[in-house]
Amino acid sequence: MKKSLLLFMVVALGGSILTTRADDTYKIDPVHSSISFKVRHFFSNVRGSFKKFEGTINVDTDHPEKSSVTATIQTESVDTSNDKRDQDLRSADFFDATKFPTITFKSKSVKQTGTEAGDIVGDLTMHGVTKEITLHAKFLGKGKGMGGHAISGWEATSDPIKRSEFGLTWGKTIEGTAVVGEDVQVTIEIEADKAP
Repeated sequence: MKKSLLLFMVVALGGSILTTRADDTYKIDPVHSSISFKVRHFFSNVRGSFKKFEGTINVDTDHPEKSSVTATIQTESVDTSNDKRDQDLRSADFFDATKFPTITFKSKSVKQTGTEAGDIVGDLTMHGVTKEITLHAKFLGKGKGMGGHAISGWEATSDPIKRSEFGLTWGKTIEGTAVVGEDVQVTIEIEADKAP
C-alpha cells in the first residue's frame, strides 16, 4: 500500500519551491494527514486508509537531490469502514499484521519534474518484502500554522502497486471475475510541521 507507502512520503523538490535553509526537518502531522488506497472489488473500487503513521521529511534546498523522506505505518490501523473486512486485511490472508506490524518507506532519490513537482523513488517494505516504488509528489505551500510555527503541505500518488509482488497473494474468482484486484493505488496527503 505509503508510505509509503508511506508512503510516504514527500520531500522538498528544489530551491525554487522552498525558501528555507538547507537541511530543514519536518515531522508529518498525522492529525492533518492521510494515507489512503483503493483496490478493485469485483466491478467497483473499495477505498481504505491507515490511521496510525509517522514520518520525517529532510529538506536540502541547496542540493534537492539529497532531500529525503522516511515513514512508518502501523499495519493494524488499516480502516475500510467495515469491521469484518478490516479483520480480514489484518489476518494472515493479507497483511498479517501480527507478524508484520509495520509498513515502511525510505526514499533513495529525488528528481524534480516541475516547478512544484517531483518523483521520489524509494524502498517500500510490506509483508516482509522490500521493493522499489515511485511516488509522484507535489508541493502545496508553506507558512505559519495556528501555533505560529512553520508548516508545509504536500500530496503524492503512486503508480499502481501489485499486491502479489509483496506476498499478498490471496485470490478468488467468481464466474471469471476476481473478488479482489491485483493493482493498488495509493494517495498521500501530508501536512508537516517544522522540527524545532
